[in-house]
Amino acid sequence: MSVSSPEERADAGLLLDVTGLTKSFRGVAALVNGRFSLRPGSVHALCGGNGAGKSTFLSIIMGIHRRDGGVVRLRGQDVDFANPAEALAAGISIIEQELSPVSGLTVAENIFLGREPLTRFGAVDFATMNRRAKVLLDELGFELAPQTSMGSLSVAQIQLVEIAKALGRDAEIIIMDEPTSAVGVAEADHLFAVIRRLKARGKGIVYVSHRLTEVFDIADDYTVFRDGAYVASGAMADISRNDLIRMIAGRELAEEYVKTSTPSEQTILSVTGLSRPGRLTDINLDLRQGEILGLYGLMGAGRTEILECLFGLYSGWTGRIDLDGKQKSIASVQDAMAAGFGLVTEDRKQSGLIMHSSVRSNISLAILPELTNAAGVVDKRRETSLAKDMIAKFRIRTASDQLAVTALSGGNQQKVVMGRWHLTKPRILLLDEPTRGVDVGAKREIYALMSEFAQAGGSIIMVSSEVEEVLGMSDRIVVIRDGQVSGVVARDDANQETLLHLAA
Repeated sequence: MSVSSPEERADAGLLLDVTGLTKSFRGVAALVNGRFSLRPGSVHALCGGNGAGKSTFLSIIMGIHRRDGGVVRLRGQDVDFANPAEALAAGISIIEQELSPVSGLTVAENIFLGREPLTRFGAVDFATMNRRAKVLLDELGFELAPQTSMGSLSVAQIQLVEIAKALGRDAEIIIMDEPTSAVGVAEADHLFAVIRRLKARGKGIVYVSHRLTEVFDIADDYTVFRDGAYVASGAMADISRNDLIRMIAGRELAEEYVKTSTPSEQTILSVTGLSRPGRLTDINLDLRQGEILGLYGLMGAGRTEILECLFGLYSGWTGRIDLDGKQKSIASVQDAMAAGFGLVTEDRKQSGLIMHSSVRSNISLAILPELTNAAGVVDKRRETSLAKDMIAKFRIRTASDQLAVTALSGGNQQKVVMGRWHLTKPRILLLDEPTRGVDVGAKREIYALMSEFAQAGGSIIMVSSEVEEVLGMSDRIVVIRDGQVSGVVARDDANQETLLHLAA
């Protein structure tokens, strides 16, 4: 790391001051004129759609990528971090959007990875590490045991561990990249309380989130990037939600939630007495043709487990599933697909996509047996044709169907997963957090696709941790609490207070 000699500057009161930051990859500009400033004791929201340049900007600040041009000043001194270790040593910590747990280790071992407390003999002091982890988790209000194996945790619980890991470093600047994308309302509220305590201690928070409601709730300042360039910055108190959306999207967006479908009275799916030891108890629900049924609940309530049972991912459940009034046995994924189910999982990178495979290969994955002849050869011409049909239908922005999905934005990756299941001609789509980590423009497109599917006679069960999304897109809402149904609310009767009351 290179650091200039200390000197008085006009910007010395800022924790972080960035001007003119540029970065290109293989001749393609990813960031132009990146600008950002962070005051002590403040939360500064970095806003922008997928592909706006936010991740590139944060990667440069953390020393993951070296900048091509521009100036980064930390507490008034020029810095140029060669790697993340230098950024961490300088007092900058990050909660990354892409989770990277070491699944074979415990919660405490992940939190203190690389900085484990040692005994006087040089061995890891597990007792001290577990005790410190518990203090940190308790302070955050996260109900996780330090000795729990990471491999047994849900995506939401892993997110909590990542938050604890970053906050446990006691950094002066904390970057939070979509910290609540996988957690529920209660956990988000705990995090916001911690953020306010950190502000009071003079810490600076760089906050990145596509959830604009929480941005307005927690942030003091904002900066908008679009298409790899700085657009504007200012105080949150001086901008409206509509104006911020306009800056992010670069255009006027119509109403955020695109709900144009109306369900029929015909029940196509009935679930009776669905139970899974320790997770679900006597779940009863029904789904009508053309309906978008919301599943809402706090983290760990059992929403995802319901979808996983319906899709045959677990065989140790009891109860009954009826399709069109006839009992169906679903003991495997193959059974579920044959019955007309499709599942979009909550973590597209871990369980939804093969990240380094092409867009075409990912789209065709679910129907690969249909495209393969007796000799095991895939009909590439048909595969290409079908993939291009889905790219057009789902408006997937990609330079080529052969581009690796890792090169796509989060919203386009999610549309690849949805395009894959559309090819199977599903009757029922199971959507688990369908807009997690997706910007406002791509969210609207996904909502429109959901409405189109329902309008054409398909049915959707949607799990979401976003109250506004559940209210905006559901015809009815089933609230899950402690693995049981605590209430069913019609669209016209639903509001945030009712849902939170039933969920808690």
